[in-house]
Amino acid sequence: MNYVITGSIGHISKPVVEGLVKANHTVTVITSKAENAEAIKNLGASAAVGSVEDAAFVTESFAGADAVYLMIPPKWGVTDWRGFQNEVADNYIAAIRANNVPYVVLLSSIGAHMGNGAGPVDGLHDMEQKLKTVEGLNVKVLRPSYFMYNLFNMVGMVKGMGMMGSNFGDDKLVLVHTDDIAQVALQNLLNLDFTGTQIQYIASDERTGAEIAKVLGEAVGKPETPWVVFSDEQSKQGMLGAGLNDEMANGYTTMGVALREGTMQADYFENRPVTLGKTKLEDFAKNEFAPAFNA
Repeated sequence: MNYVITGSIGHISKPVVEGLVKANHTVTVITSKAENAEAIKNLGASAAVGSVEDAAFVTESFAGADAVYLMIPPKWGVTDWRGFQNEVADNYIAAIRANNVPYVVLLSSIGAHMGNGAGPVDGLHDMEQKLKTVEGLNVKVLRPSYFMYNLFNMVGMVKGMGMMGSNFGDDKLVLVHTDDIAQVALQNLLNLDFTGTQIQYIASDERTGAEIAKVLGEAVGKPETPWVVFSDEQSKQGMLGAGLNDEMANGYTTMGVALREGTMQADYFENRPVTLGKTKLEDFAKNEFAPAFNA
């Protein structure tokens, strides 16, 4: 089978590539950085170097694919976030149509059911809807929850302010580790047993802000670290101070509101997975957060 993987060799895409190569499939990895080509080759895959904002390049890269793994990469500093996401989505759709690709596994997100009010996730809702317009296409939509990886942003806050926090956190936050996402994505790509459009939620753990602060705090020798729920304006100003532009700070603040009000996670809890991923918050705290904190 011929697979095309977007997302270069990041936290999710790299294990997917490794798994597909191990199963003796032909894999092409789309990367925007030429310096990644050698590492991709060493994994046993081929590199297609170019930008997913280049429609002709994407169409050429999808040629001969039996299945593609799609993700819309972040573009820091963009001033029309949803517009950028839709541009990439349209390029993917055009390439799928031009090459009659039969299977897609899409990395979407919890909150994509909303359509509006989930900040950066709103564009992923659009991507999901666009895929539904392709006749005969079989799509597995993966909706992972809040990445544990994002908790690395708390390192500076703990060191500088002695606290963790955001504009959400009183209620349970559904967490996921990228290893667990990669495992689900790989299994779906290997099986290709889905028809039409199917949605699958992915989560590893469910913890309140206070529980997150306690577990991460204990891992770095600061067990009394509190989780503080900031106002939306405080949250936005903190992100602006950290270097995000106004568009992105507003987007993440909006997403925080959706998490705080429960709308972002509502569909997850209505369709909660029977089995959660294997990586728990304590694993992340010990094996990844503490080393990063102490580095």
